[in-house]
Amino acid sequence: MRVALFQPDIPQNAGAILRLCACFGVPLEVIEPCGFVWTDAKLRRAGMDYIASAHLTRHANWDAFRAARPERLVLATTKGSVSAYQFAYHTNDILLFGSEGAGVPPDVHSAAGARVRIPMVPDARSLNVAMSAGMILAEALRVTDGLPQ
Repeated sequence: MRVALFQPDIPQNAGAILRLCACFGVPLEVIEPCGFVWTDAKLRRAGMDYIASAHLTRHANWDAFRAARPERLVLATTKGSVSAYQFAYHTNDILLFGSEGAGVPPDVHSAAGARVRIPMVPDARSLNVAMSAGMILAEALRVTDGLPQ
């Protein structure tokens, strides 16, 4: 299991997801360009001392990411056809989360092997990306017996 962030905009969210991945022992793939300088103090503050223990790979762009990581992509999207809690995850899936402002472009959306959504009340637009990553990653690890003991 891996988490991938597509062109993240907000350093605090990226830092929180980096910390999440470090705590669960899950590699994080960051697909650049980012909407902030990677050394941003806000990123370090959110990631705290977990940044040093995280398994992080930064990719220059989408094509470089796909060349390095051909595994199945599971895109978290409000347009997902299946609930994140009813999906059949595989241990080698990459959970892909779009940028906070724009999500992912159509070509990235169509490259996903699956699209999952988090069920919400009808008038809710979306959850924070770091919260979504935590919810979906925990569920994916739970159903694949990948949670740390």
